[in-house]
Amino acid sequence: METIEEITKEILNCKKCDLYKTKTNYVPGSGNEHAEVVFVGEAPGREEDLKGEPFVGAAGKLLTEMLSKIGLRREDVFICNVLKCRPPNNRDPSPEEIEICGEYLKRQLDAIKPNMIVCLGRFATKFIFDLFGLEFSSISKVKGRIFEAQRWGKKIKIVPIYHPAAILYRPQLKEEYEQQFRKIGELLSKKQPTLFDYI
Repeated sequence: METIEEITKEILNCKKCDLYKTKTNYVPGSGNEHAEVVFVGEAPGREEDLKGEPFVGAAGKLLTEMLSKIGLRREDVFICNVLKCRPPNNRDPSPEEIEICGEYLKRQLDAIKPNMIVCLGRFATKFIFDLFGLEFSSISKVKGRIFEAQRWGKKIKIVPIYHPAAILYRPQLKEEYEQQFRKIGELLSKKQPTLFDYI
């Protein structure tokens, strides 16, 4: 069984697509390799490319804030992207890049075997839904819903939500975003609903 460290070493030497030529740093992912929950985004942005870490810009600050509201620190979870290199000018990842780089994400998930995967935004959601045989229509239709799949000999939960960058552009969505994180927190603590939850 390979470890996150072994996969990271391989990512840091990857030349499978042309993105390695234009990136500053590889961004393999960071956090707890025994995490119960993995957060998956689309691709590194400018700040991430400079630091070699996922979600360290403005969107990352929002993600950290949302995690702390449900009692989680970044080191409690694993955070990564489908792509491990920044596409030039933050353009959308190409299908070929997703296919090539997505193999690393599959291996990271196999190494961690999380109980929950939170998909941040459209690209991450489509990738994870395809991987687990779920039907993806659009992020606005599936966001905030809980999906289940069987993997690693257990039932896992898949929760698609907007990318934190979308919330920065549309602050009116922040309250709904906070509710979705509360739901994630409740699922992780395996809290059984009580009668008071329905009042």
